[in-house]
Amino acid sequence: MRYFPLFYDLLHKPVLVVGGGEVASRKIESLLKSGAYVTVVSPRLDPFLASLASENKISWIKGFYQECLIDEFVQIWATTDNPELNHRVHRDAKLAGIMVNVVDDTEHCDFITPSMINRGRIQVAFSSGGGSPVLVRNLRRTFEAVLPQNLSLLADFATAKRNDIKTKLPDVTQRRLFWECFFDDEQVKRANQNSVLQSCYEQMIANGQFEPVYSVTWIETGSDFEMLTLKALRLMQASEMVLYHNSIDTVYIDSCRRDAQRESWKDVSSLNAQLEVQQENNRAVVVLLPEMNKTLYSELSLCCGSFEVLSYARQSQD
Repeated sequence: MRYFPLFYDLLHKPVLVVGGGEVASRKIESLLKSGAYVTVVSPRLDPFLASLASENKISWIKGFYQECLIDEFVQIWATTDNPELNHRVHRDAKLAGIMVNVVDDTEHCDFITPSMINRGRIQVAFSSGGGSPVLVRNLRRTFEAVLPQNLSLLADFATAKRNDIKTKLPDVTQRRLFWECFFDDEQVKRANQNSVLQSCYEQMIANGQFEPVYSVTWIETGSDFEMLTLKALRLMQASEMVLYHNSIDTVYIDSCRRDAQRESWKDVSSLNAQLEVQQENNRAVVVLLPEMNKTLYSELSLCCGSFEVLSYARQSQD
């Protein structure tokens, strides 16, 4: 992973864009949405940028780029169709210690911009490190089709409740469990009004429906990660503790919830001891099993009692 993903706060910060054409227009539109104060230096502007300048939404320095213009900017974009000029902007910015992006020239970029999906406060970013923009656009379209439209409403509600939930639930673990239950509620998922969310919020707080309960999900991982079922993946993402056999491929472990605790086990007796500890702590546990055989199944039955294994979707053999 060459590029470290982050979201950079540009609200009320000065950004310089060198160039006034179509490429600059695309970048400036996004910069304005983030609240940046945009200044464009160019002898002329395309119609869209000219309209922004006439409405005082951007500042326009009518003329050619000069090194002295870069002072006091936190970010610089070089968007011209002149590679020599773009590289000069890059060199000047680097000497001044300012972040710079030369559009469509990743070797002269301190940062690159991902393909974005915006749902109000919710932003989903996709990047191939500049290597395959068409593939990234295809991924974005796929996700746009499945992400619910009320994400903005949900995010605004949760933001408004940040102080209130801390008062009602002082413990950080309780708050996490509450929000997980809240966002997983079917009524919340379908909500399109704030009043519905408020009603669900108050009812869950009053009933304590979010309190942790000990549970164990047994998942047979198999040899092909892509054959894992959607149900198994969903439960892996809901786990608080992941107990994985020491032969399990890391792709399965990494696909569990990011902040879940992880511990490996080698034999069934050590697994049983770990499960007893998790039961005392009322945790939701996922046990990742290697491909099942009669010996392993018998050992698990003797030590752990009855259990149901979620198996990966095996391909049919013709």
